[in-house]
Amino acid sequence: MFIQTEPTPNPATLKFLPGEEVMGRLGTANFVKSDEAVKSPLARKLFEVDGIAGVFLGGDFITITKDDSKDWQTLKPQVLGGIMEHYTSGQSVLDQNSDAATGASTAAEGDNELVSQIKELLDTRVRPAVAQDGGDIVFHKFEDGVVYLEMHGACAGCPSSTATLKMGIENMLRYYVPEVQAVEPVMAD
Repeated sequence: MFIQTEPTPNPATLKFLPGEEVMGRLGTANFVKSDEAVKSPLARKLFEVDGIAGVFLGGDFITITKDDSKDWQTLKPQVLGGIMEHYTSGQSVLDQNSDAATGASTAAEGDNELVSQIKELLDTRVRPAVAQDGGDIVFHKFEDGVVYLEMHGACAGCPSSTATLKMGIENMLRYYVPEVQAVEPVMAD
């Protein structure tokens, strides 16, 4: 198995590409603490590495965030070994009947027209771009002209995330949906 790595705009985060499906059509799964990883054998394995602060599972990639006490030179071989060990074990990425997948912001029954339009723009124009950088941005709510988004993976804690939200996403949403006045981040659950 050959696993590629890519840097992300967040220096504390690396993107790992195992060359195989990770979450596929299940969406994404974000684990910011090791005790949340009980739903994912892969995330549990990665949190066994001392210094791992977050695991984000995308369609075909894994984004790992480290804490400040470790460097990538030390962690990278351990993470690669954990990913390889997981895939050779034959275990699934998520346990059966797990609700860990967050999926897309896809319009849901009961959404009003504005919320559906915002979700569509996020799913088609924003999420594919941030996935390239090892992250995800998921719709949380639209209230009083403000769109609230959850930032996962490399996007969470990224130094450029505020600029991405304000100058990129907010400007785009305000252009297409005049009712949008601002975009604000919310912390992932």
